[in-house]
Amino acid sequence: MDRWPPSGDSDFSDRVLHTARDGLAAIRARRPRVHCITNTVAQAYTANALLALGAVPSMTTAPDEIAAFAGSADALLVNLGTLEPERRAVIRTAIEVASAAGRPWLLDPVFIDRSAGRAAFARDLAALAPAAIRGNGAEIAVLGPDEDLAMIARRLATVVAATGETDVVTDGDRLVAIANGHPLMARVTAMGCAGAAITAAFLAVGDDAGAASAAAMLVLGIVGESAAETARGPGSFASAYLDALYGLEAADIAARARITTPEQGEAP
Repeated sequence: MDRWPPSGDSDFSDRVLHTARDGLAAIRARRPRVHCITNTVAQAYTANALLALGAVPSMTTAPDEIAAFAGSADALLVNLGTLEPERRAVIRTAIEVASAAGRPWLLDPVFIDRSAGRAAFARDLAALAPAAIRGNGAEIAVLGPDEDLAMIARRLATVVAATGETDVVTDGDRLVAIANGHPLMARVTAMGCAGAAITAAFLAVGDDAGAASAAAMLVLGIVGESAAETARGPGSFASAYLDALYGLEAADIAARARITTPEQGEAP
């Protein structure tokens, strides 16, 4: 994935910065509920991360409850980290009712590069109009072999957010690269799952899925940098990260943001 959209868009970079600030305020004021179908090892940390930011989590995957929970939530997270057969049916129901209610949903295609069956399921879900898809480069590549990020986003009519040393977010026409973050973020289980849930929270309060997704990635990276300043290792970092989410201010976003708009042929 070394090809990029025709040109960068500095206006989009500015919009992302404003969306990060305004989205943070909106989440704290409106307290959107994000229904999370997520990895079982990530549930507690994901819930705590949403609460620290100001959103409200719900987590049930019970077949007799999922329609009520997903249909009444402000956004839905579909994370494929735990994918037993019963959960596949629950996921489809949740997407159906969330979509019918006009709620944004986010696909986190965890480990689809490790399993052909998981990859096929993810491709099916990706065709159901998620507001955004967030995953690492290997996972995103499975959704579009021989396509770059913008091609995948345009074909699926969605936002693609690829995590890495530099995060890249595109809706097919606009693209930003975000250099914020810290290596300790990769040393804590559920950090990516929680990040996807927070992205869903930004989608819940935003009217521009591309800007909202990029704003969430920016916030997550900034929070990681802030947490690392006091952490002694992965254990204390996990706690410091929640504290940094809770204490994040608009001024922190403005001061720390490292966001660029690559031009054609430029890989961030």
